[in-house]
Amino acid sequence: MRDVTPPHAKAHATGRWAEIIFRALSSRVAKRWRFVSFRGLGKGEWRGVIDVLAVRKNTAQPANAELKRGDLLDIVLIQIKGGGARGPTHQDCVRLREVAKYYHARSVVQFQWRKGVSSHFFELDRRTLEWKRTTGTEVFA
Repeated sequence: MRDVTPPHAKAHATGRWAEIIFRALSSRVAKRWRFVSFRGLGKGEWRGVIDVLAVRKNTAQPANAELKRGDLLDIVLIQIKGGGARGPTHQDCVRLREVAKYYHARSVVQFQWRKGVSSHFFELDRRTLEWKRTTGTEVFA
């Protein structure tokens, strides 16, 4: 029997599952981090290159004498790819770098999930715009 599920419905479901898997794997190593999803109505994909924002309080002593510990935030920008979704183009990587620069993000991460095959974290090298494989532990340390 043939699967009659339309491709856009499969992509929607795969994208949602990729985010669920990302949150499950990340929560094991990212105890102090909070995640904000930017899904649209009906939990579908929305505009922009950022899918999830990870944020935590930075408790290091700030260099600025007017600030106190805990006043600043660490930010990680995350793009999630599920199933057979194409990777980001060079222009997408440029946009990700510019958004990271604008918000002074600590890093830009891509999470790829393929059902029953693999799940991997990649970090964007802002100089070369290449994705380097990493782990959730390294990203959220």
